[in-house]
Amino acid sequence: MAEPDDGLDSLDKAILQLESEHWKYRGAKESAIRQRLGLSPVNYYQRLNALIDRDDAARFAPMLISRLRRARLR
Repeated sequence: MAEPDDGLDSLDKAILQLESEHWKYRGAKESAIRQRLGLSPVNYYQRLNALIDRDDAARFAPMLISRLRRARLR
């Protein structure tokens, strides 16, 4: 059965998934960004910042988006 269209593409979902992970070592996240997503860290953070403002991203990962919105206000 097909999932309903939530407005996010597979890269958006992968970015949110990666952002929800916890990183123990310096550089591990940046390495994962390059290897898993094929993005530079700069492009990753630009796209993540745009996702933070999207309602469809908030519906997909409400706790993560809420945490990121609060962190951005600090």
